Amino acid sequence: MPELFTRRLADKDAEAVANKAHFKGQKGAARLADDDYRIKMEGIFAECRRVLKDDGIMTVMFTHKDTGAWDALAMSLMDAGFVITVSWPVNTEASGSLHIKDKAAANSTIFLVCRPREEKQGDAVYWEDVEPEVAQAVKARVGEYQAAGISGVDLYLASFGPALEAFSRHWPLTRGRPATEPKKKRRTQGDMFEEFDPYAVRPEDALNAARREVKAWRLAQLASAKAQADMDGPTAFYVLAWDAFKAVSFPYDEALRLARAVGVDLEEQVVGRLAEKKGSEIKLWDSATPLARSLSRKRVQICEFPDGRIEIRHGERVLPYTIFDKMRQVNQAAIVESKQLGGALALAQAIQAVTPHHRQRNNNEPARSSRSVGVFASKATAAAEKVDGRKLCTPKLKRGPRLSNEELIARGLGEYAK
Repeated sequence: MPELFTRRLADKDAEAVANKAHFKGQKGAARLADDDYRIKMEGIFAECRRVLKDDGIMTVMFTHKDTGAWDALAMSLMDAGFVITVSWPVNTEASGSLHIKDKAAANSTIFLVCRPREEKQGDAVYWEDVEPEVAQAVKARVGEYQAAGISGVDLYLASFGPALEAFSRHWPLTRGRPATEPKKKRRTQGDMFEEFDPYAVRPEDALNAARREVKAWRLAQLASAKAQADMDGPTAFYVLAWDAFKAVSFPYDEALRLARAVGVDLEEQVVGRLAEKKGSEIKLWDSATPLARSLSRKRVQICEFPDGRIEIRHGERVLPYTIFDKMRQVNQAAIVESKQLGGALALAQAIQAVTPHHRQRNNNEPARSSRSVGVFASKATAAAEKVDGRKLCTPKLKRGPRLSNEELIARGLGEYAK
């Protein structure tokens, strides 16, 4: 089909991407972008189903740590007439890649093998009957995934495959008992036009069941049975968040889904106690953060010792602190993929080897304790050491004898010869 490649630039309007910029200025741009993505994916998979033979196979590569993206993908596949038969995660990202370094990013891509689904006739299938089958499918595969070296957030993503396999085999589904409407802190513009259906079932229900099974699996390996019994919900969330994301900050939506799997209220039991919300991210606190926040705007004492030690105290309590180094050394090990920076790094290291570090300027002694006077000089000292600026001028240079024309030409200054 060469006619599809006649454009000089890609058609950005027709690509299946949940891009809010396409709906800039419209109310509910995020919801409109998600709906546009889902509709285009359904059209793509419907065309794939039309051209695929009844015994054909379609393999989809997909990776995304947002459960909403997985829900949209699975819904599009099933509405187009496909059933997911096999899934397997493949590690496709280098662990040292700069675009995922120190981030709660996924390293694996999930391969979903899809086949045309046969139309079923009969009574409605209830989610309450299928949910145990979904949980069992995940439980049977999670150990195999972990033995293959899959861990962290990738272990949760890998479990989505078996869950969607069991879920898509019984599609369409309905609930036998109405579900409770999820609590929302903030009502968006799109929620005003979408009515909650308590009997509707979506792929996200299967993904939540998969997340609960992986949570139970990881807790059984991270803590003993007695420790699990003594561990409350917020503590379990904190442990599993570090185990899954391996980062201080991660998306709020993923934190909310993990909190639901653990059985805690994210806003009431986690935010403000174990973590803080910054925009669309959740940032976990360390052990010193709650103490530091409780001492905000309170007076502390800075104690200096003759051996150079410094302590910051509040009452009888010694507070933790870190020293900000203004002259940081080049850490070449941290730059693993910048192959073209070798010369620049060598030059920087050579300069740092010649230029003394600020800790060596005072013979490794504390800056304030090694001074004979205080940080601020007294007014009397400043007046006594006043220097007359007029005496700082150097004497005027005297003009020397004029060079001869031969000497000017010899020095390359022939234009000044007379």
